[in-house]
Amino acid sequence: MAKSKRFFMYLFLSIAAIVSIFPFLWMVVSSTNKSVDVTRGRLLPGTHLLDNFQKLLDTTDLQLSLINSAKISLTTTLLALLIASLAGYGFEVFRSRSKDIVFNILLLSMMIPFAALMIPLYRMFGKISNVFPWMGIDTMTSVILPTVTTAFLIFFFRQSTKMFPKELLEAGRMDGLSELGIFLRIYLPTMKTTYAAGAIITFMSSWNNYLWPLIVLQTPQTKTMPLLISTLGSGYAPDYGMIMIAIVIGTIPTALVFFVMQKQFVAGMIGSVK
Repeated sequence: MAKSKRFFMYLFLSIAAIVSIFPFLWMVVSSTNKSVDVTRGRLLPGTHLLDNFQKLLDTTDLQLSLINSAKISLTTTLLALLIASLAGYGFEVFRSRSKDIVFNILLLSMMIPFAALMIPLYRMFGKISNVFPWMGIDTMTSVILPTVTTAFLIFFFRQSTKMFPKELLEAGRMDGLSELGIFLRIYLPTMKTTYAAGAIITFMSSWNNYLWPLIVLQTPQTKTMPLLISTLGSGYAPDYGMIMIAIVIGTIPTALVFFVMQKQFVAGMIGSVK
């Protein structure tokens, strides 16, 4: 009986793994085929990988889009981790009568869909551009600023801080460290796994961000990878082989970040402190 249960369990997991991996494998295989083979549903590797890549280079400014996405994602990740960790640390460590009220209001903001914020944000950055052009529409700053403070990331750091040894804080204060010194010298090195998990979540979200950059980035010089891929599929006769190689290239950075930091990601998600 136990063997049959184990058999069905492994069978179910195998089917789930195949279903999960198949879209990625189909994307990679399709990037080696011609557009007509992709539309026919060919599942075997082809010989047109280099041709599709060359077409992509000739048709688009791939390097510029990759650089734009990297700049936005890395800057957003660094700022978001700094701001969210400071906020999560403050919400958990310091005592205040109103902090729980503020934190609950912050959590309620997660219920507001981004579609309801797009028009106010666009109008705000449109007015800012009249005073500070480097912060206005069609700048990387306008993409970064709305995403550096997320209620989820602050909540994530606060929950992880609950498991932080409070004895270390008291020891740091007794040694004469300031609160900023405690944060930089004790808290930050101890919460490496939490920072790693937050970095993966933020980087992947920023790299794949499509809707807000589509609204505020209006020139080809500022396009990110998701916008580049969307323009490839908007033609009258899309070249699906070229689109697939662009998707593969756009997927590689997030996949590398996840696989390199997956152990820290798992440890951070379960709230471990090292």
